[in-house]
Amino acid sequence: MRNAIIGIVIGVVVGVVVGVTMVAPRLSPEENQVPGRVPPKAEASLPPAKKPLAEKPTPPSAERPTAPALALAPAVAPAAVPPKPEAGNQTPPAAATAPTTAPSTATAPDAKPTDAPTPQAPAVATAPPPVPPPAEPKTIRLRMGSAYAGNLPQLGTLAKRIERDIWRVSDGRLEIKFHEPGALVPPLEMFDAVRAGAIDAAFSSPGFWGNKVPALQLFAAVPFGPSAKEYLAWIYFGGGRELFEEIYHVNGIHSVFCGMIAPEASGWFKRRIRTVEDLKGLRMRAFGLGAKVLRKLGVKTSQLAGGDIFLAFESGAIDAAEFSMPAIDLKLGLHRMAKNYYFPGWHQPTTLFELMINHDKWKALPTSAKAQIEAVCGDNVRHGLAEGEAKQYAALKELQSEGVEFRRWPSEILDALKTAWTAVVKEESRTDADFRRVWQSLSAFREDYAIWSELSSPY
Repeated sequence: MRNAIIGIVIGVVVGVVVGVTMVAPRLSPEENQVPGRVPPKAEASLPPAKKPLAEKPTPPSAERPTAPALALAPAVAPAAVPPKPEAGNQTPPAAATAPTTAPSTATAPDAKPTDAPTPQAPAVATAPPPVPPPAEPKTIRLRMGSAYAGNLPQLGTLAKRIERDIWRVSDGRLEIKFHEPGALVPPLEMFDAVRAGAIDAAFSSPGFWGNKVPALQLFAAVPFGPSAKEYLAWIYFGGGRELFEEIYHVNGIHSVFCGMIAPEASGWFKRRIRTVEDLKGLRMRAFGLGAKVLRKLGVKTSQLAGGDIFLAFESGAIDAAEFSMPAIDLKLGLHRMAKNYYFPGWHQPTTLFELMINHDKWKALPTSAKAQIEAVCGDNVRHGLAEGEAKQYAALKELQSEGVEFRRWPSEILDALKTAWTAVVKEESRTDADFRRVWQSLSAFREDYAIWSELSSPY
């Protein structure tokens, strides 16, 4: 009996072992699947392929279709898991060493692997060469001679202001270098030097060139002429500037009005002048059209530079001199040579100054440089006129403390000077066509301006 039971148990165990052996492959196909065969469930879930891929079995990872790669970048294949190397062989298979950036060969399920084009690596974009910054514009440099020493109030300082301010407004792109009188050429030779291009520019007054171009004297100072406001009105709005530039251009020069000062004194005299007869035979330093008027009354005139007047007084070469206004005459020390100081300055109720530039060099300047010169010179006119009016009373007080006698011309002498001026105008107009044109323009403007002047003046 016991043996029968043992036999039954052994039989059951053998049966279970045999059953497990036969049934186990069917219960766990993934563990017993032949490599390369697609499980039945996977085959049923995919659409049928046009051609079986028997020769190249699809790995399990290909069961799911992958997302299409971007057009501009190759797809990155997943890293292959290398098989376990055999004993003694430490070199991994070649597939394991493939770069992970190799393009993927995964295709749609119904496409042939050979039909899919191999993605090409996009060309590396080459950055354009860096564009060099534009070259800094070169500084334009002009050499400017001056008729006046740089330390002379107003006359010289107005010239120095050009050098300083043109550098500022141009941000260093334009330089007009100031040179003391005689450093480049003698002052009375600057007209020819600028015209010839020997120097680039010069600061002076148009009245210096009356012996070369008589009409230019009317743009410097006019005896018994207009006040500053009337003068500027004619120049900028009455046709004066156009005539000025036309005359200068014919002579190879472009000139810009670049300064203005208040009325001058009439001059320094060693002895007192009471009558017109006292003027006859007098040796006097005088300038411009005023000198021609004085010659009509018997005065012997000479045109001297400012620095030569003191020496001429000291040597006895002259008995009298007119140069400028009290603040400037004080700087020259003329009060130490003569004590009779006469007013008003009938010969120069106002005086204009200029910046002459060689015409070819002016035309070659960029528009911005021309505008900067015009702006600086326009400001120089404003500055000179305002400064001149503000500085005279202090100078007069100092001169008075030095024993200077302030005197006014008797009406008899002023009338004689005015009559002589009329004669000079007729002579100059008769001998020079440009002088006549300019004088006619100025006279016509002043005649019309008188209507406004009379009504606007409270005196």
